[in-house]
Amino acid sequence: MMIDRLIRNRLPRIAVWCACLAGMVAFATPSWSAHAATGKSASADPWLVYIGTYTRRGSKGIYVYRMDPNAGTLTPVATASGVTNPSFVAVNPSHRNLYAVSEAARFKGKPSGAVAAFSIDPDSGKLARINEQSSGGAGPCFVAVDHAGKHLLVANYGSGSVAVLPIRADGGLGEATAFIQHHGASVHARQKGPHAHAIYADAHDQFVIVPDLGMDKLMIYQYDAKAGTLKPNPAMPFARLTPPSGPRHFAFHPSGEFGYVINEIASTITAFRYAADRGTLATLQTVSTLPADFQGKSTTAEIVVSADGRFVYGSNRGDDSIVVFAVNAKTGKLTFVSRHETQGHTPRNFAIDPSGRFLLAANQDTDNIVVFRVDRSTGMLTPTGHQIQVPAPVCVLVVPARED
Repeated sequence: MMIDRLIRNRLPRIAVWCACLAGMVAFATPSWSAHAATGKSASADPWLVYIGTYTRRGSKGIYVYRMDPNAGTLTPVATASGVTNPSFVAVNPSHRNLYAVSEAARFKGKPSGAVAAFSIDPDSGKLARINEQSSGGAGPCFVAVDHAGKHLLVANYGSGSVAVLPIRADGGLGEATAFIQHHGASVHARQKGPHAHAIYADAHDQFVIVPDLGMDKLMIYQYDAKAGTLKPNPAMPFARLTPPSGPRHFAFHPSGEFGYVINEIASTITAFRYAADRGTLATLQTVSTLPADFQGKSTTAEIVVSADGRFVYGSNRGDDSIVVFAVNAKTGKLTFVSRHETQGHTPRNFAIDPSGRFLLAANQDTDNIVVFRVDRSTGMLTPTGHQIQVPAPVCVLVVPARED
């Protein structure tokens, strides 16, 4: 099938992987998207955990768990089915609605994937589907809600495009108010055309960063949060990466002064200085995510900045590890701290819980999610001994109780 070919092309085959992401930092991405964390103190109330998957190997869709904020243990709640390949999920700032991609090549007979909107039950955390809309392109792999909670931002990997969809009063989705098709390529066999891999609004909903793996560029757009429109940033329409890098996911530093992109093909992280008033990026440094003596095939996946801004985390698929870097608060540059095995294969995505005390690593090809305790003074990880089995886990999103 076409979607299977899309997925296979997105990884040198260590095994078939799935698109998603979900780390966390307050200013990194739209509120409680798969890259959000607040650093709030732990609560007596359990967190809700939403797990996006590819609907294969027995997966039914989006899995809902409760997480004990003190022990880090996970208890199953429910499963939301009916959406094909809901690989990446995001929640709006009010925690009333969840949005998921349907990572497919066609929707309603047209060459497009889709995005689905769900309401969240305030007591149980269960999901009820509201509606679906076209993503405007094939193979959507990433969604995020802007900080105002008014629009959904979507990246289409397969066709290399991005779109903005309005969020209705009932939490459902309207038709796209913006669509941009990328054009270009780079030098690697996987870079014969554009592959938009993610999309992030900055802290003020003024600019949007789009890592395009196929073009070795971070595209930069001016974003009108009221109208839901995008246009190239005249001050800097893109930041170029050294070929072949394959920029995949991006994370803003909570200070708003820096940003970090994890490069899938090169297995590197590039640090930038970010000028929020102009939406420009200046390259600071590029570091490897792999051991110096590593041999074999490996690609990166997720990147997360801790809520206090002291550490950057990245995942390696092949080396099957999460690497930790310390952040220099003045320069934004990174220094290697440690590397930790994820106790499974192909750690696609991982998330830090709202308290900053636990990290959940989703090992896609061993169908397990492993819980680690985070040492907030050193950034290092220790397995808690707790893990759960979920088929083909891709995206992990940890959400606090809904704010009514």
